[in-house]
Amino acid sequence: MIFDKNHQDKKFSFEELIGKAYIGQISLSATGFYRTPDIHFDRTEGKGSPFHYYAFGMAVSEVQVDTLTGYLKVLRADILHDVGESVLPNIDIGQIEGAYVQGMGWVTGEEMKYDDKGNLLNHSPDTYKIPSIRDIPQVFNVKLLEGYPNYNTIRRSKAVGEPPFVLGLSVWFAAKYAIASIKEHTIEPDLKLPATNENIVLAVKSLAY
Repeated sequence: MIFDKNHQDKKFSFEELIGKAYIGQISLSATGFYRTPDIHFDRTEGKGSPFHYYAFGMAVSEVQVDTLTGYLKVLRADILHDVGESVLPNIDIGQIEGAYVQGMGWVTGEEMKYDDKGNLLNHSPDTYKIPSIRDIPQVFNVKLLEGYPNYNTIRRSKAVGEPPFVLGLSVWFAAKYAIASIKEHTIEPDLKLPATNENIVLAVKSLAY
């Protein structure tokens, strides 16, 4: 039961309260907004502080490449990422894992193709391959950098959502390194981005000449 503060002798059930709030167009939710302070940048002068802080991370990826078909499999990924002082470590780790897999798809499958009129042909997930559960590294280790809290943010934390995306580049570099092993790393293969099956085969073929 919920009591009416203005009329102590009245009380409502939760269902009645919701109904009264709906009829009275009263919001029962609360929202907040954080405005990042001290952000400024002069585009003409090229000077300023466009970011409040920087996040850092590193990733090592191990891949297996089929040189005949161009099939690429990510066997293992080890990631260390800076989130300041994590508010919710499990949430942060999940964000890092998701961003890495998205980045992995970006560097291996998101090849942009156009028709003769310049229209993008693969403009949505139904026209290009995105990573599935079978593409996730078989061994996936993610660790948060400890002992380095941020000095000027809420609870000394750092945002996690987008920065780990670029860690997916380690998959492309690993693929290039694997292809280079064909010539014992004496020749740098011409592997285009993204490392699709076709581009991997072409990179392998380029080492034969």
